[in-house]
Amino acid sequence: MAGNHCSFSASSGEHPMAVSGYGKRHVPGQRPGRKGDFAELRPRAAAVAAYIDRLPEGADISIKALAARLPYGQQAVGTALRQMSAAGHLRRVRERPPGCGQWVTRTYFSRVPRSDTWWADFLTEAESAEPGAVRETAGKAAPKEGTAPAGTAPEPDGAQERSRAYGTLARLGEADPRMGLSAADCEELAPLVAQWFARGAGERQVVEALTAGLPGEGVHSPRAVAAWRLEHKLPPPPPVRSRTLRLVECTVCGAPGRPEALPGGLCRECRGGERRDGSGGARDGAQDDAQAVDVRRKAAAVRAAMARGRRRGSPDEPRASRAGALRGTAPVRWA
Repeated sequence: MAGNHCSFSASSGEHPMAVSGYGKRHVPGQRPGRKGDFAELRPRAAAVAAYIDRLPEGADISIKALAARLPYGQQAVGTALRQMSAAGHLRRVRERPPGCGQWVTRTYFSRVPRSDTWWADFLTEAESAEPGAVRETAGKAAPKEGTAPAGTAPEPDGAQERSRAYGTLARLGEADPRMGLSAADCEELAPLVAQWFARGAGERQVVEALTAGLPGEGVHSPRAVAAWRLEHKLPPPPPVRSRTLRLVECTVCGAPGRPEALPGGLCRECRGGERRDGSGGARDGAQDDAQAVDVRRKAAAVRAAMARGRRRGSPDEPRASRAGALRGTAPVRWA
């Protein structure tokens, strides 16, 4: 963290925890903290970000909870959260996990600022309630087992799986010489093996199913044994994975929407007062302080005017004195 960041204690015993299922969530793949984290933020927003970074998983990081623990008011904390959201450090998300009948609000926090594209990819990952690692590079996927080496032309999906199935059968004799198959046998049985692959089985699982428990006296017809086992030991289809339904919430006002509709984690109205660099809105930094000073000055002027009015209208003063005090004084006008 940058050297000019304020330091606030953030032990789990001091900061309140959110209701189970709510609160702060780290994005996957967080790197360790280092000097210079949050340096792109304004000093106050950087201090709030550093404080949130040290909080445990599940901590309550709502505006009210943070303002109760930090030397800033709710408006200042809200401004800091808006700057963090615009810079890519956090997103508020409304979720309904699998098997849960209610929506929960979670705030995902990233020590490293992330782009809108990264957040959109992360938030649309719906494999499970707790998302796994997010793709760092769009379109980059892990290679499948048995795929062709780099530089070769990709085959259609059906042909590729059939080729993989053929190769598995052709190598079956290496695992057990009693199950050696001819080229014609491999061609005939390849569609059955492809069905195993479609249901999530790997090559090792297919080989074990075809070679385990063979009779000691030998195999009269390897093709017939392989065909029977492939048909009768076919694994069940994989269960349909439940999906977590997600809606991004505006960091400031809580308006829900799709990630692409809330760039910077902010709705159109809350985004309207931002600078071009996304560093803040119309009520951040020095403007917050200036407005506070202006409010205090006006409040003091009103109190002084009320005090003068009470003194001039006091029944304990002689009428002549009151008249003299009011002579030449312009009447007080109240808004």
